Amino acid sequence: MSLSRMIPSLMFAMAALPLAGQPDYLLHGAPVSPAAPDPVIAQALGAIRPAHIEQTIETLVGFGTRSTLSSMETDLPAGQGINAAADWIAGQFNDISSRCGGCLEVKRDVFTADSTSGGHWAGRIPRPTQITNIYAILRGTDPAQANRMVLVTGHYDSRDTKIMDDHGAAPGANDDASGVAVSIECARALSKLHFPATIVFAAVAGEEQGLIGSAHLAQLARQQGWQLEAVLNNDIVGGNTTPGDTLQLKNRVRVFSEGVPETTTPEQIRRILAVGGENDSPSRELARAIAETARTYFPATGAAAFRAALMSRPDRYMRGGDHFSFNHEGFAAVRFTEWREDFNHQHQDVMRPPAGSSDPVKGDLPEYVDFQYVAQVARLNAATLATLAAAPGVPVSLQMPLLTSASQPGTSKTSAGELRNGTTLTWQPPAGDRVAHYQVLWRETTAPDWQYEQTVIPPAAEESVTVSLPVSKDNVIFGVRSVDAQGHASVAVVPTP
Repeated sequence: MSLSRMIPSLMFAMAALPLAGQPDYLLHGAPVSPAAPDPVIAQALGAIRPAHIEQTIETLVGFGTRSTLSSMETDLPAGQGINAAADWIAGQFNDISSRCGGCLEVKRDVFTADSTSGGHWAGRIPRPTQITNIYAILRGTDPAQANRMVLVTGHYDSRDTKIMDDHGAAPGANDDASGVAVSIECARALSKLHFPATIVFAAVAGEEQGLIGSAHLAQLARQQGWQLEAVLNNDIVGGNTTPGDTLQLKNRVRVFSEGVPETTTPEQIRRILAVGGENDSPSRELARAIAETARTYFPATGAAAFRAALMSRPDRYMRGGDHFSFNHEGFAAVRFTEWREDFNHQHQDVMRPPAGSSDPVKGDLPEYVDFQYVAQVARLNAATLATLAAAPGVPVSLQMPLLTSASQPGTSKTSAGELRNGTTLTWQPPAGDRVAHYQVLWRETTAPDWQYEQTVIPPAAEESVTVSLPVSKDNVIFGVRSVDAQGHASVAVVPTP
């Protein structure tokens, strides 16, 4: 059954008495405001401590090298190399699980990367090499929602100047022990809570050799039918603390996201370009959800202020990360990275110049990591994971129907197929019975984030919802998201014309 519904609202009454010079999109919605913090989630964020972050990073640095290639070496000192690091990370997840009654399923995704099979990374794998991804699953408690999944990851391999060096010191404190610390801390903070949907905490290898581990995990997710709605990749989130660097900003983290999805077909690209949808991919909407989560759980000013700075590009120039692997498989995925990088502390041999020298210290060392900053990044990741895992699923098959006046005589409804002002949206509810209301969102076509919202209450026992708004589709971008009774909102989706 389908419901045609005009939203009852005081705003609609204003349409009869428009203010001079006011555009229609200001008359029929309220400004978007952040949701109130969930006290349970807020309390969990308080368990994320800089001291835990420091311990994780120092321990990972202590493995000497975490070169992916070191997995095949037999002459490393005891307790050194990437295999020892993998065992320690698995042990951390197991320890966290033991403290919540076995709530985590700790798994190893072990495979062999063989250069003879080709691939873009073949030149960085000189011989068959074992790769081990570690991940822990916190299963959702709602049978109708548990197949929905969100994932956080960082890469635990490291490198020095020479990408093929499998013995040299490669501390990798910022790149990317910091990201692994975020994943472990999210597990520590959220493991004792219960969510309708499933959360996965991961640490992958092979990133420096060409995103090998994440590619295998993303393929596994696709093959096993994971309903993966969001991937948060944390890579270089240490908040570099090079003395004298006054341009590093500690109150924000960059969030990179792809625009037009990599998996888009030529026909889909044609449609995206036709409606100006280049800035509304699932990954870009995920980034917007992260930014709103930051506004919910962090103050706008003061020492604890923290924001997600949305970057409208997939990654930095000539760079890439593990979120690419998930984008390649069609999943929404973004990358968190500190505001300003210091390349003396990435992919460099450790070199300490003599006293009195003006040469910089080189090497990715823990002394250049701000553990408090990493804790802030971890809190934002954990708040995002918790919000999305608690929220209902996204509205399904959101469309602007191609209606005509002839198809519905006498109707006042408007749609993308009519040369009339106004907009009609229709969608199906997500699985489960947890939607308290929907939010119809819109923004000016030049605005980077959602600006206005209108609440839609789903009627009982209806299979679909259709909403007509006297707002011109030509002047704004529309989206819709699902919200539960506690205010947890899904990622927004945009309509297909």
